[in-house]
Amino acid sequence: MRSGAAVRACQKVCRCLLSGFGGRVDGGQPEPLLEGSCSFGVPVRSHAELPRGSEPTGAPESGEGSEELVDICQRRHFFSGSKGQLSRHSLLSGCHPGFGPLGIELRKNLAAEWWSSVVVFREQVFPVDALHHKSGPTLPGDSAFRLVSAETLREILQDKDLSKEQLIAFLENLLKTSGKLRENLLHGALEHYVNCLDLVNKRLPYGLAQIGVCFHPVSDTKQTSDGVKRIGEKTEASLVWFTSARTAGQWLDFWLRHRLLWWRKFAVSPSNFSSSDCQDEEGRKGNHLYYNFPWGKELIETLWNLGDRELLHMCPGNESQLHGRDGRKNVVPHVLSVNGNLDRGVLAYLYDSFQLTENSFTRKKNLHRKVLKLHPCLAPVKVALDVGRGPTVELRQVCQGLFNELLENGISVWPGYMETVQSSFEQLYSKYDEMSILFTVLITEATLENGLIHLRSRDTTMKEMMHISKVSFTSFLRSITERRQSPPVVIHQPWEQKGQTVLPARLLCCLVLPCSLRKEASIPGLTSLHLNCR
Repeated sequence: MRSGAAVRACQKVCRCLLSGFGGRVDGGQPEPLLEGSCSFGVPVRSHAELPRGSEPTGAPESGEGSEELVDICQRRHFFSGSKGQLSRHSLLSGCHPGFGPLGIELRKNLAAEWWSSVVVFREQVFPVDALHHKSGPTLPGDSAFRLVSAETLREILQDKDLSKEQLIAFLENLLKTSGKLRENLLHGALEHYVNCLDLVNKRLPYGLAQIGVCFHPVSDTKQTSDGVKRIGEKTEASLVWFTSARTAGQWLDFWLRHRLLWWRKFAVSPSNFSSSDCQDEEGRKGNHLYYNFPWGKELIETLWNLGDRELLHMCPGNESQLHGRDGRKNVVPHVLSVNGNLDRGVLAYLYDSFQLTENSFTRKKNLHRKVLKLHPCLAPVKVALDVGRGPTVELRQVCQGLFNELLENGISVWPGYMETVQSSFEQLYSKYDEMSILFTVLITEATLENGLIHLRSRDTTMKEMMHISKVSFTSFLRSITERRQSPPVVIHQPWEQKGQTVLPARLLCCLVLPCSLRKEASIPGLTSLHLNCR
């Protein structure tokens, strides 16, 4: 029979196993399944692990405009949950209830832009995928959460015939054989290295890209006590670049410039994105990319030159299958890891785009217009359709037809005409500005009489009337999605061709031109081409 002290000691250990899965032992608070923190284990480190420094850090609860922005993001469904659940610490650590519908669309657009920049338009980058969890023995430095069946754990604890030593042995074996949640995407890419080497005829360099959810321990003293950790989630975008040792430094500099320019490309204030050199405890060099939030800088992406140790550890004693060709030489490549946190990227762009400007709808000086000026490529919704005064049924039929046409062209639309609560135009515009909707199309009674609609821009607040046939959008709006599938091409002048739809300059500029061409292109007749461009 086990002594009471042994039982209590084992229960403390087992609370680690139940952390994150809702299980408890004798009413105690669940503790994280971190093998490095277990009383019977030795601190260990994973071989396929990124250097430390990428973990979420706490942040003070100060910063001008933070409360207003969080309020907007909660009301407009960029984030789910109550305001109390959306603290800065929870948003940065990935412990909040999750993204709302608009937040999901924003993150999807950000991921699509990353994929287009890193994978689609690059010759030697291939997509890969890996499981969220993997099995295998415990490795040195391994601090990942383990997936353990609560029923299996209860059976071990309730077996009173086991001695303390037997109980610890059972638990150690359970840890070794159970699956563990991934903390990063590096290991999954390394597992694909040998197979994908044949795709490039063993010629270096080449890369493997992946986007996926990762898990990490989070200390939250406000929610739990006694050092108990919670599970945080984050969506990572990872590029693992394999190159020879001879050119590894040059490629690290190349990807640093590429990634920094990419983050700045979609920003209202590009200077808020910055970089710094770093070095881990083993002397490996890397770079950190930061965004300067109102309370200070936070890490959004890391770049590391991991050398060849990661690959050599995967294939001990069989180095030849790792060889890639660098000119005429066969070499084991160095691994460059480019790892971005898309969830933090979403938060960064929300803060970057949030603006308080003078409200032209009211004479009260203390009221400001709140608007999220997200980049057109990132905005979760491009067009809002709403109705003014007039016969409701007929107006909604017109909106429904235009709504279907926009969807067919791949343009995201907000069906405001479905609302049953009457709102003034000022309230509608304020709502859509907070949702970061680029354009509002208003269908009124005049539309039924003469076909005229009202078109309003988010960025300029300018309103103009035009015939509904000129906003059928057709092939123009499709280009905002087709831009990701094909490289930029020569811009034609469709308004000079018969049978083509004509769009106003502001709408055409924002929705037709690729991001890389909006400021550089020069088209006769468009005097305000860059009006809506950043």
